[in-house]
Amino acid sequence: MASSRKKTIARKFSQDWVAGYLPASGFLRDGFVELLALDGKTVQIPASELKWICYVRDFNSGEVANPERLLRKTFTGRPRSEGLQLRIHLSDGEILEGMAANDRSLVAGEGIFLTPPDIRSNTQRIWVPPGAIAQLEVLAVIGAAKRSTPKPARVPTTEQESLF
Repeated sequence: MASSRKKTIARKFSQDWVAGYLPASGFLRDGFVELLALDGKTVQIPASELKWICYVRDFNSGEVANPERLLRKTFTGRPRSEGLQLRIHLSDGEILEGMAANDRSLVAGEGIFLTPPDIRSNTQRIWVPPGAIAQLEVLAVIGAAKRSTPKPARVPTTEQESLF
């Protein structure tokens, strides 16, 4: 595992959750996620049992039922950040929206990383395993601001006009 681990909350389809630490990427091996639990022991969770993994700011949210504090799961308007706006229908019928990078990681098969609609909440990033996705919709492709093309340079004439 990588040396830098982030605070995460792994939510299972059974609504159980496990808090611990994971690297930012490359944590899925042979269909299992190896999580460093808060008590210092490693826990192997089958990816087939996971609904999502939320990278969070703080473990002490005070909410036992919803520690990731993922209250808003859909956008209220068009997002402003660059990337793909996705809507994911999960296997249990829940709908989750977020922004994903417009790169090859979307089709890599390791799962999808999303930035949630409410970036001020406790959840900063969400990883959804491929087995949890029933349907995936691309709602919008949001790119960088269109740059204006520079005007073509004036081609100087080879003749110089005489002044006198």
